[in-house]
Amino acid sequence: MSSLVGPDEDNPLGKPPVPEDVQDAIRTLIRWAGDDPAREGLVDTPKRVARAWMEYCQGYQEDPAIHLSRVFEEVGGYDEVVLLKDIPFQSHCEHHMAPIIGKAAIAYLPRDHVVGISKLARVLHGYARRLQIQERLTAEVAQCIWDNLKPHGVAVVIEASHACMTARGVRTPGVGMTTSRMMGTFLKDERSRKEVLSLMGY
Repeated sequence: MSSLVGPDEDNPLGKPPVPEDVQDAIRTLIRWAGDDPAREGLVDTPKRVARAWMEYCQGYQEDPAIHLSRVFEEVGGYDEVVLLKDIPFQSHCEHHMAPIIGKAAIAYLPRDHVVGISKLARVLHGYARRLQIQERLTAEVAQCIWDNLKPHGVAVVIEASHACMTARGVRTPGVGMTTSRMMGTFLKDERSRKEVLSLMGY
């Protein structure tokens, strides 16, 4: 069983202690990269990195579908597209654990109820705060809305920059990746698809 390190000056709020083996792994990485984990500026880095990664990956601790459990049926007969766009998010690539930073547009065509618009952003963040690839993130968000709201249609478009491409490897900054997932009416009906993409700004 891992020994735990207690509260310290970098943890004034008494957050859960970081297991020693996790800190050792980060020290090993620092040493392997060419620095000394014992020097002053790096002594507390293993704890900071570990706690940061707990935040980056907090999506593993939740079921994003829970955000869609409360719906509203009194919509005054509204039956047109509901769209939330320019939703900022941050994730991490599962191949290099490098940042993925972007924005999403999420739309659905309600059947007989709607959900609070902030819940669409919460679904996105629930999946984004995991190790991801953009294609799967796009599909997971769309599928969650489709399964839980049971709308006529769902459309999700995500644009993002990947540090695994901009900061390493091919090192090509300024490159963005766009992925989309259409379901229901937006997949089957070309006019509806063009309408929702136009509302999204595409």
